[in-house]
Order: sequence, then structure tokens, then C-alpha cells
Amino acid sequence: MQPTPVPSSPIPPHLIEVKVAGMHQLFNSMDPSPFHERDLDHDAEQFIVSWAQEYPRHAPLKLLVHLGRAQEGVADPQEMIAESVRHYFAYRADMTRRELRQLMKEGRVSLLIGVAFLALCDLIAQSMSGARDAWHPMLSQGLTIIGWVAMWRPLEIYLYRWWPVLVLERVYRNLSAMQVEVKIGT
Repeated sequence: MQPTPVPSSPIPPHLIEVKVAGMHQLFNSMDPSPFHERDLDHDAEQFIVSWAQEYPRHAPLKLLVHLGRAQEGVADPQEMIAESVRHYFAYRADMTRRELRQLMKEGRVSLLIGVAFLALCDLIAQSMSGARDAWHPMLSQGLTIIGWVAMWRPLEIYLYRWWPVLVLERVYRNLSAMQVEVKIGT
């Protein structure tokens, strides 16, 4: 997926500044891909994402990269870094969207299993309700509790786990559309 072009906005963008000695500090040195497809360095990514999370979700962003020196063989570091950063964050947004879809699928499967198990436990507990033995009420309540415990996983997914992934995906989308400026020798 191609990153969306940066729209002009009357609101000035929030500035994220990164100072690196060379382009090699910005990108993952273990990634053999060409620069425009290369992963960002983990520390650089975490720094940029953490600053982006400090700003309002839909606020325009601008990344200012202070590059100590230009990379030999790179004609236009401004264009290369801007394209690489936008491409990387668009890729991360797509991967996070896939992770969210997978989490929702896991939630649906867990919900089906949990509801079926809860119904089975309740059915067995109901069949024990007529017994006069002292252990039957305790076993009946235990089955009901176990049935509800089986619902923990889908409830956890649908109440708590999905929204941080969605927020992160939105942060990555915002980062994929941010302005990128490179200053060399500063």
C-alpha cells in the first residue's frame, strides 16, 4: 500500500526531531533491502512512535532528521529518507491492521468455545439441582463458576486487548503521512 500524500493543513505540525550521525543509524543494518524498503532501526522507531503518541491522534506531524553527514552514493538523502520513513510506517500500519483482524478472529473463536462450554456447564449444573446430596449444590456452583471462567479470554479480547492495537495502527497511519525534512551537517 502506498502512503497517502501529506495534506496541507492550517494547523502547524507537531515536530519530532531525531539527530543521527549518518543514515546507517536511522535504518536497521541487518536488513539487506534497499534503503527505500529498509526497516527503521528499532530504537529510532520507538523514539518516533513514542513522540507521536504524545500528540493528539489526528494532529499533523513532522519529522526533522538532523543528519551529521550525507551517505556516499545517495544523491538525495531528503527524498530517500522521507520515502523510506513513510513506506516503513505504512507497512507497520498494515501489519498492525492484520494483527487486529487476527485478534478479532481469535476473539470470535474464543467466544464460541466459551459460550458452548458455559452452556454445557449450566446444563450439567441444572441437572444436578434436584439432588438432595450435600455435595451437589457445591458442584453445581463450581460448574457455573468454571463456565464463566471459560468466558474470560473472549471478554478480555473484546473489552481490553483490541483498542490499544487499533490506537497503534492509527498512530502508524499518521506517521506514514507525516512530513519529513532532513538537515545535513547540523
